[in-house]
Amino acid sequence: MTTTEEMLFASAIQTLPLRERVGLVVNMTSASAALQAISEAEQAGVRQVWATQGPAATDALTVFTVAATRTTSIRMGTSILPTYPRHPLAVAAQARTFNELAPGRLRLGLGASHRPTIEGVYGFEMTAPLAHLREYVAVLRAALWEGKVEHHGRFFNVNVNLPGTARVPLLVAALGDNAFQGAGEFADGALSWNCPVSYLLDKAFPALHRGARQTQRTAPPIVAHVPVALDTDRQAVISAAQKRLGMYGKLPFYRNMFAEAGYPVPDDGTPPDTLIDNLVVSGSEEAIASHLKELFDRGLDEVLLLSIPIKDEAQEWSRLAHLIGQL
Repeated sequence: MTTTEEMLFASAIQTLPLRERVGLVVNMTSASAALQAISEAEQAGVRQVWATQGPAATDALTVFTVAATRTTSIRMGTSILPTYPRHPLAVAAQARTFNELAPGRLRLGLGASHRPTIEGVYGFEMTAPLAHLREYVAVLRAALWEGKVEHHGRFFNVNVNLPGTARVPLLVAALGDNAFQGAGEFADGALSWNCPVSYLLDKAFPALHRGARQTQRTAPPIVAHVPVALDTDRQAVISAAQKRLGMYGKLPFYRNMFAEAGYPVPDDGTPPDTLIDNLVVSGSEEAIASHLKELFDRGLDEVLLLSIPIKDEAQEWSRLAHLIGQL
């Protein structure tokens, strides 16, 4: 079994070295800067990088494909690629291209995104997002894993034979109980974003395993988003985190999840300091490394780390990359 295949299942990933279970978010505002960052991350010993895909960002899959030709072993993943703006066959073509150049080094994280983005920016109607995601993954998996799609559903009608296969793992973004259960039913993993660890352990994992049991599958892993600030000044960390993460307090899906986790957000949408304290791991390199090990001891499968800059964004990101490489 290859490393990529092992990472499909939580039961196997928990036997891997810690460094293999920690990924680092790369900023996609500039293609050249992202390529340099990915190379630097590999040199520092990071085993996987992740990138979000927003409407104004550089195309993550294009950058990853170029990066794959400039690196040797570092894995790359999207977290997330919104489904509504991009047809699954277009994503399949990009994933096959990447996989031909760097077999086994890509994971596709997919998600519905949010109504303000999908309807307000792209202008697409966002109807039944979880059903849309389930159908999207079915089409994409057939295209990538089988090389043939015969699908006639509510959202997609696809009939095509493709030149070859690429067994790229397909993970899905999840916040609520139904989404985590769905991930257990049909995906190769779940990607959380800004979920308190207690919420993942108490709510998300049971839902994921419930979904897996319903379809008689092995439960896939959860890749947990963990913001990190390399600073010991609590107020500076809270202020920086509010700037980076505060927008999520205004999004309905996140507000619901925060409330269920025990951190209701006030009407103005500002996340309470107690929520920031729970979400953000901060302190010295030694303290952060110790905290990450504690998270795995508590039962997390994987984490993807987002650097929250306090004083010097480039320097702190580099320090975090080297911290990961030394785990």
